[in-house]
Amino acid sequence: MPWIESQSPHFHCRHSSAFTADAARVLALLERTRERLAPQFPELPLETTIVLHDSATSLAMSNPLMPLLWRMTAPQARRYVTGWTGHREMHVLSPDALRSRATGVSGSHEMLALTPASIYVRRVLIQSNAELWELRTPSRVAAERHWAWVLEGAARWFSGESGHARSAIGQRMRDGRRPHFPPRARDAPLLAPPLIELLAGLQGDAAVADLARRLHPGGAHAALARAFGERSLMAVESDWRAALRRLAEGR
Repeated sequence: MPWIESQSPHFHCRHSSAFTADAARVLALLERTRERLAPQFPELPLETTIVLHDSATSLAMSNPLMPLLWRMTAPQARRYVTGWTGHREMHVLSPDALRSRATGVSGSHEMLALTPASIYVRRVLIQSNAELWELRTPSRVAAERHWAWVLEGAARWFSGESGHARSAIGQRMRDGRRPHFPPRARDAPLLAPPLIELLAGLQGDAAVADLARRLHPGGAHAALARAFGERSLMAVESDWRAALRRLAEGR
């Protein structure tokens, strides 16, 4: 199938001619996501290009680090790592390819359908942090993994993806491994969004945006201490682990 381009006011989408209807839906999703981000991120990209890939093989060919990233992600979260963003383009699986990755568990299809939105939010967050945006591969990849709990957590929370993750989180929590606080990169796609949701519930959306667009030079604990204010990190960790237990138990 030949590749063609579809457009919306702020996005260009390159895709197979077989995915024209899907591309239109992706563009509409991205415009809605951009509208949601606008109050907290006033310097959004004027134009962004997204490329839709019809298979994981095609996606991996667009970035040779994708297979490595999959291997370094927890098995329960791996199927939800379905794209990447560079300076000029975002690359993500097509809606048809995303649908084929969904499992029968509740929320899997809905999470995958929101992938283009979470990849776009991630791009906005990286661009907001000059210390990430100006790095070259592979240094930027290493830095992004260091801050994955922020980037993944905020991207999947702002996109709405985390609202469908209950079953997937339950699968991860039942494997018996105690997650690190804050979650490391391998667990970040599933376990970081509940931490971000906790912050949003206590401090509001603006606190999430502030955490994500100004990475603290003091590292993770300093960033969390600034974000949660007077609440101790011990209490924050306890609340986060309790939230994970509730999700694992389906409550």
